[in-house]
Amino acid sequence: MSATISAHLARPGRPAVVARALAELTGPTRGIVELPVRLMWNSERAFDLDDPDDLLWMYENVLRETNRIEDLRELIDGRTLHRVWRRLNLPRGVRLAWESRHRDLRTA
Repeated sequence: MSATISAHLARPGRPAVVARALAELTGPTRGIVELPVRLMWNSERAFDLDDPDDLLWMYENVLRETNRIEDLRELIDGRTLHRVWRRLNLPRGVRLAWESRHRDLRTA
């Protein structure tokens, strides 16, 4: 398995899921992406990754809601995550979990 289940919580009762390596995150970087209902319950689940605000909103939802490494691999791009890390509005537990595993995100 190439994810770690963190002691930090994404939200009550849900541990944050963190990729072991940012390089394994090879999700799309452009175009329209529709999140599955398990990650976004809103009827408007499509995000235009060419729109910086949409990209941030999608990343925030995926990082907060996922409990599967496959979601991270398919939906998040490691280089993009590093680039936008400081602008993401994440729960404290998610931020701590990712920064504990990927120390370079602390200074991203």
